[in-house]
Amino acid sequence: MRLRSLLFVPADRPERFAKAAASGADAIILDLEDSVSLSRKAVAREAVRAALQDHTDVVRMVRINPVDSGWLDDDIAAARGADAIMLPKATGPATVLALVEAYGDDCPPILPIATEVPAAIFTLGEYARVNGRLCGLTWGAEDLPAAIGAATSREDDGSYTEPYKLVRSLLLFGAHAADVAAIETVYPAIADIDGLAAYAARGSRDGFTGMMAIHPSQVATINAAFTPDAATVAHAHAVVAAFAAAPEVGALQLDGRMIDAPHLRQARAILARL
Repeated sequence: MRLRSLLFVPADRPERFAKAAASGADAIILDLEDSVSLSRKAVAREAVRAALQDHTDVVRMVRINPVDSGWLDDDIAAARGADAIMLPKATGPATVLALVEAYGDDCPPILPIATEVPAAIFTLGEYARVNGRLCGLTWGAEDLPAAIGAATSREDDGSYTEPYKLVRSLLLFGAHAADVAAIETVYPAIADIDGLAAYAARGSRDGFTGMMAIHPSQVATINAAFTPDAATVAHAHAVVAAFAAAPEVGALQLDGRMIDAPHLRQARAILARL
């Protein structure tokens, strides 16, 4: 499942579904949670149920409400047929297993939002236990500050404050420890495409493999950031070829620089993203 860009769309706005699917996003997230008011949850579920009857080449993910919301059975009934489930307010593998138990053995891959409550931070290294149920891990910087009474998660220049830099890093390493995709959180300034490009580029540089979007105008920039460019791909092929030509060698020179096993792993990871 290729997940460079994942575009949110409110599930109670079915007139937006086709535009979202045509945006170029690898996945669209039909959101039953935060973007839908209490009074429109039922309407949103019906729209999701209807949308999932139609075929599309875009990955369709449904963000359900939290497993302890009281709406789990209704959300699951609406989401059957989805390619993946986004799981908010996850507190660790136990939350994933609770969803699987409620859904059944045919539960599709799950993408937990793994940093929205304080207790969740202490389980970010445990998702390897359920990695066969996951399509990735992602994080958010909005619910957590509200949960702990913080004024904000960001500095005046838009960068994260120290607690949320730590959370982002732990999520990144937790995803890779579980051997699943690490998905960067949203960039909320829709009109700031230059800022988005810089943010997405940092995410790709740091080891994230995709990013969530909140508007179709963000998708192309995100896809570009998380698609290896031609020079990177060519170098990765060269590294793999060099080691294939000398399988008995642990380290060798390529273009005047020493490369060894970590460079080979990195090259293979780049090529796996194509």
